[in-house]
Amino acid sequence: MNAEYEKLVAEAPYGRVERLSPLVRRVLAQNPSPFTFLGTGTYIVGNGIVAVIDPGPADPAHLDAVAAALEGEVVSHHLVTHTHMDHSPGARPLQARLGGVIAGCAPLALSDDGPRADAGFDPHYAPDQVLADGESVSGPGWTLTAVHTPGHTSNHLCFALEEEGALFSGDHVMGWSTSVVAPPDGDMAAYMASLQKLLERPDTRYFPTHGAPVEEPQRLVRAMIGHRRQRENQILALLGAGPRAIPALVEQMYAAIDPRLWPAAGRSVLAHLIDLQARGRVLPDGEMWVMRP
Repeated sequence: MNAEYEKLVAEAPYGRVERLSPLVRRVLAQNPSPFTFLGTGTYIVGNGIVAVIDPGPADPAHLDAVAAALEGEVVSHHLVTHTHMDHSPGARPLQARLGGVIAGCAPLALSDDGPRADAGFDPHYAPDQVLADGESVSGPGWTLTAVHTPGHTSNHLCFALEEEGALFSGDHVMGWSTSVVAPPDGDMAAYMASLQKLLERPDTRYFPTHGAPVEEPQRLVRAMIGHRRQRENQILALLGAGPRAIPALVEQMYAAIDPRLWPAAGRSVLAHLIDLQARGRVLPDGEMWVMRP
């Protein structure tokens, strides 16, 4: 970790409640990493009767902090954007302490063979209610509507807070970095389609699970789409010069980032290659990838 990041971690408000808007509070879990930035942001929506979004890891200190933040209030729902281990495992123990319905994304039990800091998917996630695209839950003064955004994972949901024109964007759009899209469950074509879906929405603020609130979301989403297209063009240019394996592509494409992230970047490169293969642009040849004749 560099000195600037270490300083941010040292100053992060772990275990404290941050008021971000009239309807939104956040409690930050102390699970910083190159994949989670400062940690998982667990959101509390509403006042009095509330929903919790992305309960986070099953870390006792974090769960204690969330429970303390909710003292004297009633939890109606624990909403989960997706089932990576830094998002969903806290739902069941929080429900046992505070009550409420676990709702949100569908279960997904996959062995993730990719290099993820969150150790893959939560095999124990069992929601009481799965929300389809456009379905809502509500409480006094708040309404949260599910927005299906597959790509980072096939079961990923965002949640739109209708009363504030805000969107809880999970890992689909983060406030500090682009998301890893890791096959076999991560899908670049679906990810790009979901970005386009968000671009066409009227949300004026994003609350990502990792990183700061996003104040100009359409601008960021347009930049993310452009960034992915740039990566795609890099791959095509490199393969146009000759066959290459994924590690060689990553070394050239991601020379400026922390090498600890190269294995995960390789998963996103693989996702691009699978998408390009489906579109008839490239082909695998053993360990190598080549341009389609």
